[in-house]
Order: sequence, then structure tokens, then C-alpha cells
Amino acid sequence: MARLSTPPHLLTTTLGKAMRWAQTRSMWPATFGLACCAIEMMAAGTAHHDLARFGMEVFRASPRQADLMIVAGRVSQKMAPVLRQVYDQMADPKWVISMGACASTGGMFNNYALVQGVDQVVPVDVYVPGCPPGPQSLIHGILTLQDKVMSGELAR
Repeated sequence: MARLSTPPHLLTTTLGKAMRWAQTRSMWPATFGLACCAIEMMAAGTAHHDLARFGMEVFRASPRQADLMIVAGRVSQKMAPVLRQVYDQMADPKWVISMGACASTGGMFNNYALVQGVDQVVPVDVYVPGCPPGPQSLIHGILTLQDKVMSGELAR
């Protein structure tokens, strides 16, 4: 009696799920480091924390090559239009992480010169708390964003 070979393993999914999986595994961040949180953001890309394992080897300097903006630090009123312009030039779909207390709420700087939350300028998908939040917190925020994208919660 001849033994039939087992059929090859077959993977099926929907096109939407495959696209969301690809988007989460290849997010390219645009750096928008404005204060002390930027140092922690840079540390997240070093070998010790290794953002490369999440598909984010290179921080993009050009907004046209990025789909994730990490706003790290306080945003001044003069910087707000520049931040919005960079966001508008980013490729769709695009996401924003607000990193630190200053970017999220203005922090301890409650005055006329600073924006009291970057969500007044661009839509924010994930807030990373802390002053300054460490690289581990930023990585947790990135993983949270990836989970939201995979679940379809952030479909725009």
C-alpha cells in the first residue's frame, strides 16, 4: 500500500491582515526629538535596546520616507507649524507616538510659549508617559502601537 505524502502546509489569511502585519513589521520612524526625551529615544536604537528587532533599524530624516513620528520632548508654539508640516509630508498610513510628559501635556512648563499637548497639533495614537521615559518605555509604546495596528483599531 502506497503511503500518500502529507499536503504542504498552507497558510491562509485576508489581504487586510497581511497588509497590517507588513505595516507593523516595517514602521520607519521620523525623528522629532526636541528635548531630553530625544536622548532616551536615541538610546532605544542602540545595541543594548535594539529597535532593529522590530523592523526599525534606521530613523528617517526625511518625512517622505517615514510613517511613524515619535515626538520626544516639549513643543514650542514656533515649532508647532513645523511639526504639522512634517506630519503632513509623511506617507499614509502614518502614526504618532507622544513621548514624555512635556510632549503629552506640556509637563511642568505651563506657559504661553509651549504647546500643552502635541495632540493639539497632530493626532496621537500612543502616549508614552514619564519624564523622561526610558528606552524600555518607548519600546513598550511601539509594541502597543503595533498591537493597535494589527487589531485594526487604528485604521484610518
